[in-house]
Amino acid sequence: MSISLTPNQERFIQTKLQAGKYHSAEEVLEVALRLLDEYDRAETEWVEDVREKIDAAISASDQTPPIDGETFVNQILERFQQARQAQE
Repeated sequence: MSISLTPNQERFIQTKLQAGKYHSAEEVLEVALRLLDEYDRAETEWVEDVREKIDAAISASDQTPPIDGETFVNQILERFQQARQAQE
């Protein structure tokens, strides 16, 4: 496979090579690709975790009786007031 790099990408790789941590451009790219793979896996895990939490919230909401918006807002405001009073 042959790839083309932008001038910025080439400078980036050259900077890494000049720092002495890597011995070849291939090694720099190998590390970059490994990190990209780790990033993709972490993102996939995060998405799955969020989906599970959403499913759990939907399930919990199915088992909780609905309340009107005014009652909901008043309950939140009451909790804020209690928290503020506890801090004082």
